Parts: sequence; structure tokens; C-alpha cells
Amino acid sequence: MKEIYLDHAATSPMHPEVIEKMTELMGSVYGNASSIHSIGRHARKYLDDAKMVLAQSIGAKDQEIIMTSGGSEADNLAIFGTAYARRNEGRHIITSQIEHHAVLHTCERLEKQGFKVTYLPVNAQGVVSVQDVQQALTDDTILVTIMYGNNEVGSIQPIKEIGSLLKKHKATFHTDAVQAYGIEKFDVEDLQVDLLSVSAHKLNGPKGIGFLYQRENTPLQSTLLGGEQERKRRAGTENIPAICAFAEAVRIAQANFEVKQQEFVSFQELFLNTLDQAKISYHVNGDRANTLPHVLNISFTGMDVESFLVNLDMAGIAASSGSACTAGLIDPSHVLVAMYGKGAPELRNSIRFSFGFGLSLEDVQVAADKTVEIVERLAK
Repeated sequence: MKEIYLDHAATSPMHPEVIEKMTELMGSVYGNASSIHSIGRHARKYLDDAKMVLAQSIGAKDQEIIMTSGGSEADNLAIFGTAYARRNEGRHIITSQIEHHAVLHTCERLEKQGFKVTYLPVNAQGVVSVQDVQQALTDDTILVTIMYGNNEVGSIQPIKEIGSLLKKHKATFHTDAVQAYGIEKFDVEDLQVDLLSVSAHKLNGPKGIGFLYQRENTPLQSTLLGGEQERKRRAGTENIPAICAFAEAVRIAQANFEVKQQEFVSFQELFLNTLDQAKISYHVNGDRANTLPHVLNISFTGMDVESFLVNLDMAGIAASSGSACTAGLIDPSHVLVAMYGKGAPELRNSIRFSFGFGLSLEDVQVAADKTVEIVERLAK
């Protein structure tokens, strides 16, 4: 039985060309980029060239890129780093209720350290209101952190509008763009953000590598101590093969932006048309008019997420929910709770299908047909 992977929002398979680049460099570029001898300088050249690719992909300067171990570290550095660097200016942070846990748990830690955090609500489409951001701002606000695109329902937030609003305020503006990077085109100058987090494994790059964009002169305190790598902002010997593989994944993504987006839209349409033709009762969670095209979160009337996921897996379909299933217990998705409220049926019957590299229309059709079969069987 062929397995069909529809969980690309969780992680994506590495592109063959990325694997080739990484394995090649693992055997040939072994120097420490901080060493002054020729082997170290050789490694530094690869690091600098890769950073240039990463920076140009978001309209930044290469010195504004801080390599990290992934999106979670980038989020942690952005939030802790800003809070600690600016604590004498204020102790108020604004975020949303639908952020990734790398943001939410970091904010919760800061609350225990005396910072005040405002968690903004979202509407039923999973979108933050710019007006709510404006009303939450105070003279004590030092950081606003709002994600670019939600990882569970795909809703894209009004980052550019929030950036314009914050031009008149002292607060640093951070966005977690992990789920959107490589799928959406954006420019940090256009968005007017000061900090932006991304991760390689969401766009067919290796796991364990990401970066934080830091606008020049944006206050940030290092949270990882050791050597003076990354212009003294993040200690640790750079993983040159992974960084260069990341840059290769970015090159591939940039060359295929429009094709990928159109393909993902066609996957969504095919999947939903199949459900419609079978007269399946469902609705899509999120803002379909303004969403990440590779994320499709569907609420199926009368279904139970646990049995649904098990049946999908048995049918060779890898999908997910926003819930953490542990020993038969479900922790409801905090994103769906924010959108619909506690006790809403969507918390128990929603499945996220997410698309990416290696999928074909035939694969999506098979997955949709099997989904219909499972819904009809469980409904009985």
C-alpha cells in the first residue's frame, strides 16, 4: 500500500538536490568558519554565500541574518532577547492566542519573570484584528509578536498593517514566519517587521537549522552564551553543510513559487470537490480568502478526531490534527479554541491536511476518496 503524506505543515521531506548538496559538503567543508587558516576561510566563504541567499530571499542584508537551530530557537531568541534587552524601557508584550507554542510558552515564562503579556483574540476565521493590536498598545509595550501564517488553519495575519501601525510606536515587531516561508513571497521592508523567524524543514530543507532576521539596530540580548559567532548574537560553531543545504532549499523554493502555489490550490479544490460530490457534511476552518495554500483544515460533522486519524493512518494517509493525543486523551487545539470557544464541536472533529513536495493530483484524489470512505463508514 502506497503511503500518501499530507502532513507537510508538520515537516517536509528533504528535496533530493538539497540532500545532494548537504552530503557533498559534509565530506568536503569541515573547517570551523571562525578559524583564520585557509580551511576555516574556505568554510567561511560557504557560510557567507549561503547567508546572502537567505537574506536576499526576504529583502534583508546578510549581516541581519542570525543562524539558529530552527524556528523554535529563533522565536525564543526574538522574544527573550527583546524582553531582556529592553526591560528597562517597559515590560509589556502583545501576542495572539493562536501563536505556535514556541512563542506562547516563551511568553508564559516571561510572565513568571514579571512581564505582562496580552494575548489577543482572533475572529472565527483565525485572524487578529489590527484595531485590537492598537487598543492593546501602551507606553510600556516593548514587543509585539504576531505570526505571519497559522500552522493549523493557514490563516494569514495582517502583518503589513500591524507593521505600519507600529511605525508610530517604540515596540519591536516580531513575526513567526516559519509556516509561510517558502510558500509566500514577502519582504521585511514591505512588512515593516524588526524580527522574523523561519525554519528550513518546512520547505524541504534539513531539520535543525533556521534563522532569525534582526533589523539593524534592533535591540536584542544573546540568550546562548559561548563563542562570538553570529556577530556575538548566537554562540555555537556554524553547521555549514546544513546552512548551505538550507540555502539550496530556498533557491529551489524561489524558482517554483507560483507553480507551487497554483498546485496547492488545485489540490485543495480537488479534495473539497470530492467531498462535495459525495455529499459529505463539513466546513473548512480558517479564512479561505486569505490563507496559506498548502494548509487545509476541515471540520467533519459528527466525526471524532482520534478514530478518524487512526483510520486515515490504516488507509495509508498521513494527516494530523491540532490536538496532542497522549494515552487516549486529547488536548484540544488552542487555535480552534481561540476561533470557536471551549466545547465547540470543531475541537473534536477537525483534521489538517497539508500539501507539499512529491504529491500529485492522483495522490490527492486517492486521499480524498479514502477520506470519503472513512467518513461514510464512521458515520454509520
